[in-house]
Amino acid sequence: MRQTDSTTSQTAPMLAIFTDFDGTLVDLAETPDAIEVPDTLPDQLARTARELNAAFAVLTGREITEIDRFLAPLLLPVAGAHGTQRRRADGVMEAIDPASLTGALTIAQAVEPLMLAHPELILETKQGAVAIHFRQAPELESAVRQAMQQALEANEHFMLVPGKMVFEARPRGASKGDALRAFMLEEPFIGRTPVFIGDDVTDEDGFIAAQELGGVGIKLGAGDTAARMRIADVVSVRALLQGLGDIAAREHAFAPKH
Repeated sequence: MRQTDSTTSQTAPMLAIFTDFDGTLVDLAETPDAIEVPDTLPDQLARTARELNAAFAVLTGREITEIDRFLAPLLLPVAGAHGTQRRRADGVMEAIDPASLTGALTIAQAVEPLMLAHPELILETKQGAVAIHFRQAPELESAVRQAMQQALEANEHFMLVPGKMVFEARPRGASKGDALRAFMLEEPFIGRTPVFIGDDVTDEDGFIAAQELGGVGIKLGAGDTAARMRIADVVSVRALLQGLGDIAAREHAFAPKH
């Protein structure tokens, strides 16, 4: 990991760790369901979260139910669908805006002709968001963008967000940055220094939010970014999380007993 700007953050137990999922904790795949989650990952994340006093959350474009399925039996605080969904550290699920639910269904219906014409595209209709993946048909990028833009013309409640081989329609005002800020107002995150790790354009809001709150964004891979630090790959992210857990465990071991 190399630093692109000066940062200071040395007391691991007082960190609040936030991480993206696809492309950050696990490698990207041809389709969203084709990702490979190592059998050891849930236990590793559980251990890191435990050593950080549960101040560990996933901020993802996926729905919360998907993250739970991939990381079972682990249940972490999660912001899903780019902040449209959020499960707090106490397990409470925040209610999803009804306008987001109905808007997502309307957008999905509007792009149905494109999906029927090109079965190689993958449509994700989430609770509050819609995504079209064109990883298997990169030549259709312009067609996907145009179809999504047209679908949004009648719905000012949503905005179009590009990602890695995907275009996503999400509600305005919902972002990973907003989700991070909400977590930081709650236990066990409150008073800690936020660190957000991500790999995509959709993670930039999270980098900015973490850094505005006195923490740091860590960008995986190349590309322009607001993040002040970079990390090479998914393996390095897992090693970093393991290391942070190790440091926190040592500090707990040597902490004064009351």
